[in-house]
Amino acid sequence: MRVPIHDGYEVRVTNEVTVPLLPCASIDDIVAFYEVLGFHTTYKQRKPNPAVGLQREDLHLQFFEIAGFDPAQSYGSCLVLTSDTGQLYRAFAAGMRAAYGKVLVSGTPRMTRPRARKNADGMSGFSVIDPGGNWIRVFQSAPASPAPAPTGRLGKAMANAVVQSDSRGDARQAARILDSALARPEADDDPVALVEVLVYRAEVAMVLNDPATAVEMLARVDRVALSADEATRAAAAYEAATDLAAALS
Repeated sequence: MRVPIHDGYEVRVTNEVTVPLLPCASIDDIVAFYEVLGFHTTYKQRKPNPAVGLQREDLHLQFFEIAGFDPAQSYGSCLVLTSDTGQLYRAFAAGMRAAYGKVLVSGTPRMTRPRARKNADGMSGFSVIDPGGNWIRVFQSAPASPAPAPTGRLGKAMANAVVQSDSRGDARQAARILDSALARPEADDDPVALVEVLVYRAEVAMVLNDPATAVEMLARVDRVALSADEATRAAAAYEAATDLAAALS
């Protein structure tokens, strides 16, 4: 960044850090949740306004408490750029499993899985929705190898549904997209794409507090026949299915 100086010269300023300040109903709930994800408290105050600062390596977040705040009505959000979304997701997921016995996939707080985002040039991304209803949106920082554009009707339906639910928070629209695709199977459908759609539909069902549909979708996953090579391609979807089954139990 170039900053003008009074004598007419300019200097380049580097190493700036931006720290988001996000709302919540309880800073204590925020601290408890983010400690699960590996954060530690850098400062905390009660007066004149309840506020807290949290840090995990180079990731800094700050929160302020509002009496009577409704997380469901929050517009709080920020972007986190990282060189490896998968690594950060796995660290967060491990913390959740240790604390809660499962990865939180429904309700508030919860976390989505890393998926290619067609509205982010195909780069991988996932979101943490914290107890304040804030969306911490994690994206790949280096555009080295974005995922190829989705192919086939199931792949395209999946990509559109991810935009609706994981990016925009509209799980109902995502469910409509996926249900439409699943309602008209075709002979040349990729069975791996079918598994991915079924698993994601189960996840969306849990976000919508519809465990019966989630159970039905996971049961359908078990009935999809895959070759050894296809099973390898579907490994991430099966891992997600395992997390969903744990969350349902």
